[in-house]
Amino acid sequence: MSRMKKVISLMTIGVLTLSLTTGCKKSTDSRKVLNVYNVGDYIDEELISKFEKETGIDVLYETYDTNEMMYQKVKSGSTNYDLVFPSDYMVEKMKSENLIQKIDFNNIPNIKYIDKSFLNPIYDETNEYSVPYMWGTFGILYNKKMIKEPVDSWDILWNPKYKGNIMMFDSVRDTMAIGLKKLGYSINTTNPKEINEAKEVLMKQKDLVMAYVNDEGKDRLLGEEVAMGIIYSGDAVTLMDQNPNLDYAIPKEGTNKWVDAMCIPKTAQNKKESEMFINFLLDPENAKVNAEYIGYSIPNTGALKLLDKEITSNPVAYPSKELLDKCETFVDLGSDIKVYDRAWIELKSK
Repeated sequence: MSRMKKVISLMTIGVLTLSLTTGCKKSTDSRKVLNVYNVGDYIDEELISKFEKETGIDVLYETYDTNEMMYQKVKSGSTNYDLVFPSDYMVEKMKSENLIQKIDFNNIPNIKYIDKSFLNPIYDETNEYSVPYMWGTFGILYNKKMIKEPVDSWDILWNPKYKGNIMMFDSVRDTMAIGLKKLGYSINTTNPKEINEAKEVLMKQKDLVMAYVNDEGKDRLLGEEVAMGIIYSGDAVTLMDQNPNLDYAIPKEGTNKWVDAMCIPKTAQNKKESEMFINFLLDPENAKVNAEYIGYSIPNTGALKLLDKEITSNPVAYPSKELLDKCETFVDLGSDIKVYDRAWIELKSK
């Protein structure tokens, strides 16, 4: 999955990346160097400068587009990143392949600010290999001028009157999850019959879809070129701020509740410094600044108390417990992902 976190600020982080990194490096003097590998535009760069000033540690910051890109680089062993930011299912995969190491939480006292509901997650049940960073959902972003009826179910994506006005994710797990949830199945099912049923129901929808997109779909939604599309909640907040005609819905059948986490690769050369940086990011004031910059939801109870109530009461960013209880977190499917891949190829090729 690729989550480009803000619509307008990729250039800023690109400049930061060029100025701070040319890949993993070692310090040329007595200063320690922390090699951080994160999704594009997924941190307030001013926090990096603040950490460097407070600790005397240089941060070399490099970015990637997808979990899979990060995974391949770490797995290759050709780099020595000290800190990476995988999504939930990728944490599980990297843990099972011995690519990440246990974290010493004695060095992270600010873990006390992480909401207990985010501890011991399904992808890291012993809570030893990861620290929650940001979280959110995906749902339907729609234009209220074009759609007058309630948007409360995935079923609206199959309504023929919106033919050519629907955009879907160009993502196997996300889009298959929509089909599975519509049918009342788990987004983590490995039952070939259920996966095939989801493929078939998506096949019936295909003629209504304008395009399967990722980040490029946001501009079309913002520019009112299309009535509705699938989007991540943080992007929805940003787009709704820019266009008041847009609104976001989590369907009543439920969706994916994703969590991005901080992990220390097995090959990290600066484990203690990584833990210092994690602890720094968990400081409530720093977490607040980061959340305001990124626009996604945070699991940090201390920071939530500092955020404007307009943010924390926004149901797009912080949905009701009733809706969240219907959501699921993706898990690593191992070799069973091949069943999804086959279904996806069939869907896209017909």
